[in-house]
Amino acid sequence: MCTVILLRRPGHDWPLLLAANRDERLDRAWDPPAPYWPDRPGVVGGRDRSGGGTWMAAGPGGLVAAVLNRPGSLGPAPGKRSRGELPLLAVAQGDAATAAEALCRLDAGEWRPFNLVLADRRGAYFLRGLGAGAPECVALPPGISMVTAHDPNDLASPRTRRHLPRFRAATAPEPPDRWSDWEALLADSEFDPAVGVAETLCVPPTGGFGTVCASLLGLDAAGGTLWRFCPAAPGRAAFGVVLDTTRRG
Repeated sequence: MCTVILLRRPGHDWPLLLAANRDERLDRAWDPPAPYWPDRPGVVGGRDRSGGGTWMAAGPGGLVAAVLNRPGSLGPAPGKRSRGELPLLAVAQGDAATAAEALCRLDAGEWRPFNLVLADRRGAYFLRGLGAGAPECVALPPGISMVTAHDPNDLASPRTRRHLPRFRAATAPEPPDRWSDWEALLADSEFDPAVGVAETLCVPPTGGFGTVCASLLGLDAAGGTLWRFCPAAPGRAAFGVVLDTTRRG
């Protein structure tokens, strides 16, 4: 179960801030964000070596897309396309509203169930693919939204129930450099033993599974993208810039 947190601030110099932890099997090979797809100029994303797709990508027009599993749908399945295609299909559309409209015309039955987050400086959308029919789309409002394997801000998710109030109470990042509160939250591996690791944001290695990397990303009002990436569980390695298309002094 991965996690994506968004802060939408219409009219701000940085109208969209995003934080994400990727949880995955520890033996599943991947590469850090880079422009791996020659047929998709300007697209940067992490690469899953198994399927060739990505869990999160940023497009040249200031659009970011991230895919997450739904409950009980971890891993590939015979006859289904890789969910790692979905962020690449989305960022090819140029902007979040167009991408949401285009992907909602797809047959969700071609993939295992998924959650997809699309965001640019103008808006953000949550797409729910339930394994049949067309994906369902919800516009995400201003403020903090948290997406896990469940729907946005769904308190049935132990992770959301514990951490959504903490992100709402935290000091918002000030890009390009001040992300300390969000970095600390992404690195939080504590949980109530009565609840279990489903509550923690940074999953310790458990049965060959855990948090393998993290991202902090900002979209500025001019359409620039700043992506800071941690190539391990946050707190065990430093964040470094993998993409910066902003124009600053």
